[in-house]
Amino acid sequence: MKISGLDGRRVALWGWGREGRAAYAAIRSRLPRLPLTLLCSAEEAAAVQAIGDPALAVETAVDAQRLQAFEFVVKSPGISPYTSPAADAALAGVRFIGGTALWFAEHPEARTICVTGTKGKSTATALVAHLLRAGGHRTALAGNIGLPLLDLIDPGTPPDYWAIELSSFQTREASLPDVAVVLNLFPEHLDWHGSQARYYEDKLALLVEASPGRALINGADARLKTLRLPGEAIAFNVPGGWHLEEGWVMRGASRVIELRRLPLRGQHNGVNLCAALAAVEALDLDAAALVPSVATFQPLPHRLQTVGFDGGVELVNDSISTTPHATIAALDCFRGRRVALIVGGYDRGVDWGVFYERAGREPPAAIVTMGQNGPRIHEKLRALDGQQRFSLSEAGDMDEAVAAARRAVGTDGVLLLSPGAPSFPRYRDYTERGAHFARACGLPAEVTAIQGLGIA
Repeated sequence: MKISGLDGRRVALWGWGREGRAAYAAIRSRLPRLPLTLLCSAEEAAAVQAIGDPALAVETAVDAQRLQAFEFVVKSPGISPYTSPAADAALAGVRFIGGTALWFAEHPEARTICVTGTKGKSTATALVAHLLRAGGHRTALAGNIGLPLLDLIDPGTPPDYWAIELSSFQTREASLPDVAVVLNLFPEHLDWHGSQARYYEDKLALLVEASPGRALINGADARLKTLRLPGEAIAFNVPGGWHLEEGWVMRGASRVIELRRLPLRGQHNGVNLCAALAAVEALDLDAAALVPSVATFQPLPHRLQTVGFDGGVELVNDSISTTPHATIAALDCFRGRRVALIVGGYDRGVDWGVFYERAGREPPAAIVTMGQNGPRIHEKLRALDGQQRFSLSEAGDMDEAVAAARRAVGTDGVLLLSPGAPSFPRYRDYTERGAHFARACGLPAEVTAIQGLGIA
């Protein structure tokens, strides 16, 4: 639905985060006098009043009855449509729309590469944009990566391509992407989706419902390789396509670049590069010719980002880590080094069994727990540590956690923030958590800024 379709309707905006503010600005750019009601927190309401928009009413109480006063509600991605009050209002006929859906309706002509997956989607999307730009193509980098699509609703000179990261909250809003990429599937966001099965369904909607021109999947992912898709999917991370073999990025049987030459840590980032190269190739471009440009790629902040050094201790910000699998992948990157690990955050009911198994089999030097699920993780780890194979401590906040990890790691090693859990409610998002980690390490928060967003 285009924004013009909201004209003359009863419309509410629900949420005043980054996406909510982008939706407001986009609607006002098309419909400057449309009466709007913003549903937000009391803290946000005070700031909104300063806008001085006479056609914008602000309310802080939200329930199903109030939502039913509107025909359309433009909601922020973090609000689940599967729980009350949104689910109840939808049953009563209220239509919920996301900013991603509005953008796609406004730009049916755009050439889009949409990337999703439980892990690695930001890096893979940024790599797609980097490769396309290196090939001389004007490219937008936006979406869940940190720049809402609606912030680019009127781009002036349109880019040749749009590299778009989509979270599982947004995948049902995409429409007719030229290329759709799914990297992997692990249980996540079960509180938002309601079940593991629905989480997978929502992720895979990008392939099943969005009708992409070409669908790409990680052929080595246990769940993805068993899919039955409407059309034929292109597989990467398997022999014959873009894949990894004996420390090399391969195209079929040909060696292309050694993993150790990449400015990215870990085997998983080699897979992300394979996905990006496969996506570029799916646009009928020469991906192999663009591989040398990877040398100038700037790794994204909050993703195994070395923010600095304290003597012989490397300070690594992996705040994007919101699953136990991501934390394990981070530990794999520093195998053989002394690691003090900070874990814990919002408890959304994810099974941490794989992490406990890894900690018992191959523990880091120290583990510091924090956050809402910190006590539960600490209790499980304490049961594992009968032989005191690793140092274990609890912290009340980030500053305490960094101080405890710093004491535990000593004078040489890695101080690693890889929480394995979401950042809220203590932080607005993982970027705020990563910035706090940097400050707690005695560094400016600016070291965690994302480079390359927007159009270039």
